[in-house]
Amino acid sequence: MNETAIDYTAVFQALPGMVALLTPELVYVDANEEFLRLTGRKRQDLVGRHLFDVFPDNPNDPTATGMRNLEASLRRVLATGERDTMALQRYDVECPDRPGEWEERYWSPVNAPVLGPDGQVLILVHRVEEVTELIRARGPGGSTRTRVLEAELYTRARELQDLNERLRQAHAREREVALVLQEAMLPARRQVGHHRAAVRYRPAVGALNVCGDWYDLVDLVGGDRIGVSVGDVVGHGLAAAGVMGQLRSALSATSRVAEGPAQALDVLGRYAHVVDGAESATAVTTFIDFDRRTITYSSAGHPPPALVHPDGRVEFLDRATDPPLDARPDPVPRPQADTTFTDGSTLVLYTDGLVERRREDIDIGLSRLAAALTRHRTADPEPLADAVLSELLPPGGATDDTALIVVRL
Repeated sequence: MNETAIDYTAVFQALPGMVALLTPELVYVDANEEFLRLTGRKRQDLVGRHLFDVFPDNPNDPTATGMRNLEASLRRVLATGERDTMALQRYDVECPDRPGEWEERYWSPVNAPVLGPDGQVLILVHRVEEVTELIRARGPGGSTRTRVLEAELYTRARELQDLNERLRQAHAREREVALVLQEAMLPARRQVGHHRAAVRYRPAVGALNVCGDWYDLVDLVGGDRIGVSVGDVVGHGLAAAGVMGQLRSALSATSRVAEGPAQALDVLGRYAHVVDGAESATAVTTFIDFDRRTITYSSAGHPPPALVHPDGRVEFLDRATDPPLDARPDPVPRPQADTTFTDGSTLVLYTDGLVERRREDIDIGLSRLAAALTRHRTADPEPLADAVLSELLPPGGATDDTALIVVRL
């Protein structure tokens, strides 16, 4: 349906529940047919009048607090800009055709804001569920008190539903901020000079699953050399993204002055020891020397890089694996190893979201990766990266973040 063809006035009037619209001054703007029917009012009795001029508290009952509670809820919405779900309220409503006579009613209200471009509340949406008949009902199954308790439980369930929705929205906002933060801190591939490389980052599926995966590519001093690294921080959300940024920046700086990748990870491990949230973080770093055709590497508890040779053979660089960062109370020098490559080879670094699956041995994931790299070994880094992600990530997305770097040697 074309959105511009929808008659939203007709939709508002046809809403099945009681709904009224109020200005920030608590003056009626409009009310739907159900609101008018159940309150016994006409539209001219409401529009342009103050809420509590139409529905005051019963002056004959000093214990009546329904309208005062409603005003407090509406003021909270105006102050916070957030929805407010009220507990079940008793209201004494003056009969429109019998002035001075008051009828006991039970309403369960929800008040929500409509915000303008500046974030200020323009309109208050006042939705009410009429549960008076439920309260008044008597029968073999329960007393009036039981009915009241049932209505209270119903209201509490609605409050929990409303709270869950607000939590979901808060987590969604956190995920969005974490993704922006993550993207801002991850480097562009231009940092590896004239060498062809592709980088990819795929966030996990779900609002709560922004993690701390990261990658880094830097030019190294002393000849035609670059450093390529990936890492993974345990945890989710903004905290993990913040730790990720600290570790990536530290390793980037350390790699430029370290004698080799093992020393770079040694220093990073010492730094991780004083960073809250860096416990059990993993990383692997490689120093690629294009003049000597060598790759020197070291791993701190991370899945091994894959070296794809021109003939299709895949070599996993797993001869220098050590525990994760900050795993030892006293630092111990980390191992490093090296291997050679020929022109046309491809180096692939990745995080565990690419190869690990629940209830599956990681060797199966590594074999799947090797097969995909062999099939697409002649492709340039950009299409190769896309092909690997397409074949290895589940159709609906992975439950863990995935970082991927492809460098043509």
